[in-house]
Amino acid sequence: MSGPLRLTFLQSASRADQLPESPVEVAFVGRSNVGKSSLVNALANRKQLARVSNTPGRTQLINLFEVAGSRTDPGTLVDLPGYGFAKASKSITRDWPEMIEGYLLGRDSLAMVYVLVDGAIGPTKLDEQMLEWLRYHGVPHTVVATKFDKVKPSKRATRRKELAAGCRLDPGDIVWASATKGDGIDVLRSLVRTWVG
Repeated sequence: MSGPLRLTFLQSASRADQLPESPVEVAFVGRSNVGKSSLVNALANRKQLARVSNTPGRTQLINLFEVAGSRTDPGTLVDLPGYGFAKASKSITRDWPEMIEGYLLGRDSLAMVYVLVDGAIGPTKLDEQMLEWLRYHGVPHTVVATKFDKVKPSKRATRRKELAAGCRLDPGDIVWASATKGDGIDVLRSLVRTWVG
């Protein structure tokens, strides 16, 4: 099946144990302002499915979406709160590490984590720490470099190598995407569908 993912918002939660059961699930994680919500919207080809803002840290809860497809029992996609700089109250951001880690380690149906890294600036220390943490805990993950449109065409070959090296991966292991221009969105849709479509 090609075309946009058929996503339906199910619910938000502050803890994984508040979420309904799912047969299989994928999750999007990344630092604040990396464009997680924009990417979810691009995958579904809908503007306002996931809440987007110019203010980092707008996603403050675990947001769950059902993925309609060929499966009898639909899988789900999760948009996790961003880590790092965010304009949210300290009482909220203080709970984020526990919320995110609790979800990533406690969700039995989680099949793949897509780690979003800003393609224009490369992996930050927080991104590197997240990747190390996922490797240490044996959580399956794929790196998605966002904002491909922000990288000048003349710099793209070099940027691909630099970003992959920063993530300790081969350039071919990184999925490049642009929610704004649509680059790589079909590839990412296909990858998501292999798990939950």
